[in-house]
This record gives sequence, C-alpha cells and structure tokens, in this order.
Amino acid sequence: MHSRITQVIPRLTEGGAFVKVAHDSDTTNSDVINAITRHLDENPVNPWFRFFRSASAALVRGRPWVEDLSYRFPSSRVKIEFLPASSDVPAAELTQESLYSLTRTYGKLTDIISQPAESKVVPRYALVDFSLPVCAIMAKNCLHGFKISPEDGGGKGGTILQFSYERKIKAHWIRDWFFNHPRIMLPILAAILAAITVAIFDPIRTFFIRIKISPPLQLQDNRLWMWLQRQATKANSLFSLHRDQFHESKGLNEIWEDRKEDAQQIQNWLVEGNDTFIVVHGPRGLGKKEFVLGETLKNYKNKLVIDCKPIQEARGDSTMIAAAAAEVGYRPIFSWMNSVSSVVDVATQSAIGTKAGLSETVDTQLGNILQNTAKALKKVALDGRRKGDKDGHLNDDEWLEANPTRRPVVVIDNFLHKSKDNQMVYDKLAEWAAALIYTNIAHVVFLTSDLSYSKTLSQALPNQVFHQVSFTDCKPEVAKRFVLSHVSGEEGSKGVDYTDEGYNKELSECIKRLGGRLTDLEFFARMIARGLSPNSKLPTPTPKLSLLHIVVANDLAAAIQQIVHQSAAEILKLFITEADSSSRGWTPEQAWYLIKNLGTAKAQTGKLANPDEEDEASIRYSDIILSDLFKKDGENTLRALEKAELIVVISKNGRPSIIKPGKPVLAAAFSELVEDEVLKSRLDLGILSQLINMENQTINKVEDELKVLGSLSKEPSEARRRIKWLLAKLALSQAKVDQYEMESAQLKLILKTEF
Repeated sequence: MHSRITQVIPRLTEGGAFVKVAHDSDTTNSDVINAITRHLDENPVNPWFRFFRSASAALVRGRPWVEDLSYRFPSSRVKIEFLPASSDVPAAELTQESLYSLTRTYGKLTDIISQPAESKVVPRYALVDFSLPVCAIMAKNCLHGFKISPEDGGGKGGTILQFSYERKIKAHWIRDWFFNHPRIMLPILAAILAAITVAIFDPIRTFFIRIKISPPLQLQDNRLWMWLQRQATKANSLFSLHRDQFHESKGLNEIWEDRKEDAQQIQNWLVEGNDTFIVVHGPRGLGKKEFVLGETLKNYKNKLVIDCKPIQEARGDSTMIAAAAAEVGYRPIFSWMNSVSSVVDVATQSAIGTKAGLSETVDTQLGNILQNTAKALKKVALDGRRKGDKDGHLNDDEWLEANPTRRPVVVIDNFLHKSKDNQMVYDKLAEWAAALIYTNIAHVVFLTSDLSYSKTLSQALPNQVFHQVSFTDCKPEVAKRFVLSHVSGEEGSKGVDYTDEGYNKELSECIKRLGGRLTDLEFFARMIARGLSPNSKLPTPTPKLSLLHIVVANDLAAAIQQIVHQSAAEILKLFITEADSSSRGWTPEQAWYLIKNLGTAKAQTGKLANPDEEDEASIRYSDIILSDLFKKDGENTLRALEKAELIVVISKNGRPSIIKPGKPVLAAAFSELVEDEVLKSRLDLGILSQLINMENQTINKVEDELKVLGSLSKEPSEARRRIKWLLAKLALSQAKVDQYEMESAQLKLILKTEF
C-alpha cells in the first residue's frame, strides 16, 4: 500500500485533527483506515487530556465544516438535521434504527430523541446522546454533510445530514434556577453569606475585642503619657483627654480609705473564684464605677467595661447594635446591612409568601456580639498559659478553673438602666454573664442602682447566692474630709484657712444638709474652690421668707442654695411636669403628695435604726398607704418612686416603716418647693380635683345601688342596714366633696392674687 499524508488540519477545541492522505488507485479508503487503526493499536498515543484512553481514528464519510467559532464547544449530545439534497425534493426523516446503525460505529449511545410529530420546526431533526463527548466529536466530524441515498432510506432525492453540538444544560441555568426557586436559593444564599462572615470577619472582630480587653500599650502606667495629660489639662489645649468624672477629684482617697474593706472583699472574691456574680448596688452618684475600676481593679490588666446606658438609650435596632458593638470593641460592624436585609425580606415575603432569612433580629445580632466577646475573653485568659507549667497537663477548662486569678474581669455598668424599655438586653447580658461564670472564662461584676436586680440575675444564675456590696451615702466626717481635700488641692482656689474652727463648723452644717452623695459633694467643693469663704453668721428666716429663698451673704449657704435650687428644678421636671403615669408607675399628684408631706414633716422619733438619722424629715409608711391617692396599687407606686430615687423606704423588722427623701439634699429641695405658694396651690388643686373625681365615682356607685334597691316592689327588712350604710357613705362622700370644693376655692384665690 502506497500512501502519504498531504495535510493535517488541527482542531484544538475538539482535541483532534483532520489528516488528508493520498494513495494509489489500488488502495481503498478502508485499507487506509485499517492500517492507521492497526498502527495506533500497536503504538498507542495517550495525550495529556485523555490519560486513560489512547487516540483513535475514523474515516470521514461526509463533508466536514471546518470552523473556528469561539462559542461552540463539544458536547456529548449532537443535533442531526435532515436537509434535502435538491430543492425540488423534500428530505426524509431517518428512523431511530437508521440513526443507531449510522452513529453506533463511533461510540456507545445513551439515547436517541426524535423530533415530536406535532412540532412545526423545520428542518426536521433528531438528538443523539453519546456516552462520551469524544464519541460525539468523532460522529460529528465524520458524518457532517454525509448524504443518505434513496436506497438507504434517504427519500427520493436523498437526504444530507447536518451535525451540530447541542448542550444538555441550558445557558444561564444557575441564574434561571435561582429566580425560579427563590424559596430554596435565598436561604442557601443567606447561609453562604453567614459562613463567609464567620470565616473572614469573626477572627478580625475577636482580635479587636482582645485589644479592648487587654490593650497592648498600658498608657495609664506610662509616665510620659501621664505628664502630657497634666500639661494638657493645665494649658486647656486644643485636644482633650477623656477622663472619668470622679478621676479629677482630689479627695477620692478619703472616700476609698473609708471603703477599703469593701475593696478588699471584692478582691478576695476574685481570687477565690467562686461561681457567682459580684453585685455592687446603691443609688446613683455614689461613685460605684470609679470605686470598682479606679480602686478595686486598678492592678488588674485584663478587664472589660460594658455600659448598658448607651445601649438602652439608642434609637432603633441598628443604633442599638452599633452601641453594643462599641462597648466591647466589636468591629467591623455592618449594622446598616440589617435594614437592607429587612427590606429584601419584606419584598420576598410579598412575592413568594415566605421570608428569605437574610435579616437577623436584634436578639440574634446581640448574641453574635456576646459570643465573639466570650471567645476573646477566653483567649485573653489563656494567654498566660505555658507548656512547662506544673498544671500544663490540664485542658483549657480545667486550667481556667484552677487559675481564677488569670481570668479577666467583666464589669457591667448601669445594669437595669431603663429596664422597662427593653428588658431583652438585660436578660441577654445576664445569660451571657452566667455562661462566663459556668465556664470559668471571666469574673463578672454588676453595677446597678435598681433594687430589683436579683429577679433578673436569679433567672440566669438560679440556686446561687450573689456576692453583694451595698453603697450608701458617705458619712459626714468622710464627706467633710473629701470636700476639704478637694478644695485644698484645687489649683487656683483662694487662700482660705481650712483649719479654722468656725469654717469647719459651718462646713459641717452645710454638709449635713447636703448629704453624702459624691456628685453633690464634688459640685459643692468646686464652688468653694472658686473662691468662696464662709461667714459664721447666718440670717434668721422669717415666716414669709425662708432661709432657702434669701440671697445670703454667706458663700457656703449660697453654694448650698444653688444645689438645692437645681435639685428642686430636676424634681419638678422628672416627677411632676413631665411625669407619665402609664410608663413611670406614678402620677404627678402622688409624687407631689409625698413631696409636700416630706417637705413639711419632722423626723419620726424612735422609728429609725440609726439614731443619727432621726433629725431627717420622715413620714410613716402606713399613713401614705392609707391615703386616698394611694389606695389603688399604692405599694407598687412607692416602689417605683423609690427606684427613681425620689424617696427611700426604711424597714423595721422586715416590714416597710418609714419614708424619707432619697438623699438629704432632697429634703431641702422639698421644703423649697413647698414654700412656693403658687406652685403649692397649683399642684394641691390638682390633688383636690383628683380626690373630687374619686368621691364622685363613689357617689355614682352608691346611687346606682340605691336605685336597684329602690326598684324592689317591697322593701325587704334584710336590706335596711345596707341602705342605711349606703346613705351614710353617700353623706360622707358628699361632705368630702364639699370640703374639697372649699379648699379648691381658697387655692384658686391664691393663684389669682399671687405671682
């Protein structure tokens, strides 16, 4: 056999080539292809893209179309179109048997799909599926343009076969699937986004939280940094350095010295590692946060402070999440994404009837923040662990339990601040804190001024007794030392002999009236430090003009007067003029009733546990409960007012006994408000109006019952006592109404004549 290769046309996209061979007349096409096949069998060629299958050859029987179109790729399915050999004779559609015998030579078939008979698509076609794409490539290149003779079933004029690749999978099927199946794809998309967030952003957030817990640079211990702070404070430079409110006070050492036992007790609890909360509770303005951070935990490097106040006061879910993240150093935070996701969820629900699940609730997002914070706290606690330690064989949980001093301290400040607005935040924090305690990750200290803290904390940590430290007002001698230390150390204060006996005596009287609240004492001390000096002689008050209404020459009295006046203005704003009974738990009339009674009352001698406090204004608890204004849910109203720090309830033998002002300075503020005749008349008029309405309601009920009894055909003897009682009650209520009306007329006369 004499033959030679004349041309090779490569087909890179199909992984093969056309080879043109010239041979003599004695050699047939079958001889050539048999020789090539035999040669490939004896010398197999394994290309890199067909490692397990050697190259093969087949005879081209048609007229192939050698094209280089970029978007036509091989497929295991070919479309065979039946074209007429001449324009005057139609093409014949081959049967599946004919197609099978024609294409089976090039590889195994999986299916043959004929064109539906009712289809109007021309030219007619059939789909042939091969088991492998290489088989379809061989069939397409060898049979394209092949003519089927009439003898083989090609019709009268013959039929030409035209091959093309047909994709089994439609284009853009992912996009079509996504839009056609949103109930499946949207939750999957949300899960993918969540997984990406956890994989990429969570480690970054944990890193920033660790920096918040344990800063790499302890600037508060750096001498250069402290010197720069002092210089900046002196010069009032353009940049400001943030410092806590009481850290600027010069007399805090006097306060901390008096509370040294409390600080030592908290430190002992931290060393012991007991599995419970540490709660520091007391009214606002006593320096609880400054005491815990500045004195008790001053030697603790790893601590995290979470202030609940900015979280509760945030407006909107996104702002709340951003505030919570800022407290623990959780960033980056994409709080705005939740709003976008919520819009998508609403649109999806309106379209398909179910939510996509892209948005997260505030509860879920807050849980994610706290979960990352717990991870960071655990890593910080384990930072000091070394393999060579004596307890290096312990696992992480056992090591943390055995080393309570290595755990960081979490301080949760302003716990239960505005708890009625959003209790969920406090429940979440309490549960998270309990988990930290159970797993020995950190110590938790709660700072609160709410007396009902045990209810919330007990739900998270049941069957546990909390370690509690109660904060009260400073003792008079401690408060005096605080003021003197603050004033004597204040730069720019006038030269005053603070050891003068007369000055100290007068200062003691002022502090006794002011009380032991640190915020009030510091404000008072700053006023003195601006150059005030005492005068031993005080003006004598008159019945018409109280000492608190006289502009006195004495500077200390003037300072006290300013504080009292400010307190009186705050009382009016918070408890009377802007009081909302639906949300705060009391009415303006009830608050004013207490203020008026405390402002005019004297001490209840023999009722207080501490004899030193008997000179303070106080009223009996039972007198308030039995008054008409407090008949309905009076005890809850008093608890709400005590929580708001307007009053304080003193117990005797476990029962409420005495009601006093929330702090000593409020007693003077109450007196100032009561001595304002116009204000007193206006507010008393409101009380009388409410009492008149209450008596009128009682009269209406009595009259309705009398009507029912009077409608009886014959008055029964058994009802006579009831009727007599109703008539007496009617007369008593009417007498009260008459009395209230007379008092109202007198108050209206005062309002018309006084300014």
